[in-house]
Amino acid sequence: MMGHQWAVDMLAEHVAHARQRQAYLVTGPKGVGRRTLALRFTQALNCTQPPKRGQPCLDCSACKRIEACLYPDLLVVQSEHEGEVLKIDQVRELQHSLSLRPYEANYKVALILRFEEAHPSAANAMLKTLEEPPARVVIVLTADSTESLLPTIVSRCEVLRLRPLSIEETSRGLQFIKNIPAEEAERLAHISGGRPGYAVRLIEEPGLSEQRRAWLEDLLSLFGRSRAERFAFARQLTEDKERLRSELQVWLTLWRDVFILTTRSTVPVTNLDYSIQLNDLADKIGVHEAQLIIQATENTLGQIDRNVNPRLALEVLLIDYPKIRISM
Repeated sequence: MMGHQWAVDMLAEHVAHARQRQAYLVTGPKGVGRRTLALRFTQALNCTQPPKRGQPCLDCSACKRIEACLYPDLLVVQSEHEGEVLKIDQVRELQHSLSLRPYEANYKVALILRFEEAHPSAANAMLKTLEEPPARVVIVLTADSTESLLPTIVSRCEVLRLRPLSIEETSRGLQFIKNIPAEEAERLAHISGGRPGYAVRLIEEPGLSEQRRAWLEDLLSLFGRSRAERFAFARQLTEDKERLRSELQVWLTLWRDVFILTTRSTVPVTNLDYSIQLNDLADKIGVHEAQLIIQATENTLGQIDRNVNPRLALEVLLIDYPKIRISM
């Protein structure tokens, strides 16, 4: 694990003394390490050659299969695509699997990702399992926050709240784990906003960095476009809902950087490679307008998740974006 040592130590202690809870909830922003922590915990529970109590070796057959999510006693459940709905049928299938004894492990682990996407009926069905979990079963839920879940779900779990790491800690971790130069590690630490999982993905999947730049270029080009051109862009972008959500989230990182600069905060910006454009935008719009744009973009993302007409929602958002000339 990169960072989150307090959570690592707590879970290791639980495993070492056989005091693991039957249900955990790991919260935090996407890419912060929720899934990785859950997999390391599963490895610690079922490692066949632990170097010491509570620690997985990461090299035995069980550890390797868990890492690849190919272990028979690790059940991973999530919505088919990010932003879609986790269905009750998926929860019912999981409940049936959990009713069976572990195939080879000490503990059968159910890892349910992005549980905030669960349909209300699925969440209520999962609540019954949390109230009366089968023996030798550990359930790990991940979600963006506790506020997005039913209070009754949260109350039945041990909650681990993961937060982004500092830029310095993320940079050091990338240099040590991925063996990359300090300058590149710092750049990725900024872009990821201290989310080590996202930073590692940027290293392992070069296309993600190229996609990010393309989406930021989309946004910057919109400032000089007419309303008709913006509406044409909205029509094209909303043909793919998953891409729409991802692109708006990247846009949000730029607007938050602009807000940081307008407030003269010491908080580090995310998009260091766009510092010229960020400073230009900060000079031309005030702190109040930057704040309103952030709120409007977040509201649009919320509307898309609530299945409001995405094209209409995006058109309304783009009308509110400023029409200015900036450095390119």
